[in-house]
Amino acid sequence: MSQPQKQVPLNGAYYGPPIPPQPLPRRTRSRTSSLILLLSQIIITFVVLIGITTLVLWLIYRPTKIKVHVQNASLTQFNLTNGNILQYNLNLGMSVRNPNRRIGIYYDRLEAAAYYHGERLRSVYLPTFYQGHKNTTMLNPVFIGQDYVPLSGSDARRFEREKNEGYFYIDVRIKARIRFKVGSVKTRRFRPDFECDLRIPLVINGVPNNSFARTKCDVDF
Repeated sequence: MSQPQKQVPLNGAYYGPPIPPQPLPRRTRSRTSSLILLLSQIIITFVVLIGITTLVLWLIYRPTKIKVHVQNASLTQFNLTNGNILQYNLNLGMSVRNPNRRIGIYYDRLEAAAYYHGERLRSVYLPTFYQGHKNTTMLNPVFIGQDYVPLSGSDARRFEREKNEGYFYIDVRIKARIRFKVGSVKTRRFRPDFECDLRIPLVINGVPNNSFARTKCDVDF
């Protein structure tokens, strides 16, 4: 009768086939899946509630963009010296309208700048104010001074052509910093730009060569 062979200890080392990982207990996997499902449902519910709230507020308040127009303009001086020094005197009458019935607007900062063919002439700060519902406010930026404007070649010829026609093409940009008031709640600040591309007649001896046409400005948020 053969004797049973003695097993040799492995000393902690094993060189057989890899041992597959032990599967998690069913209860642990079930709890993990339930937690993930619960979190997903909470996130989806939260997103849906935000969407519904936003839609309801929009239907109630119906926000409408600010409307800006240049109602009148007076250009009493616009002369270019041989040294490319542009002397100017420009007065504008601008209307800013809040068309909303339930939204007020705080104008915390208004900086207006005039440009001639891309060259910045001068900037002025306008008074700040609060504008109520369906209200129109008049602004009167005035640009007076002289600045070096590097006009040469086609730009210089364009200036002479506009001078002969009695019209000058001047752009006015207003950088605004505003807040909306909905009920008693004030929103964060927004920074819209009001962009007005103007064709302004030159006034000679107190009489404009041509009449100024009321111009709508672009409001870019």
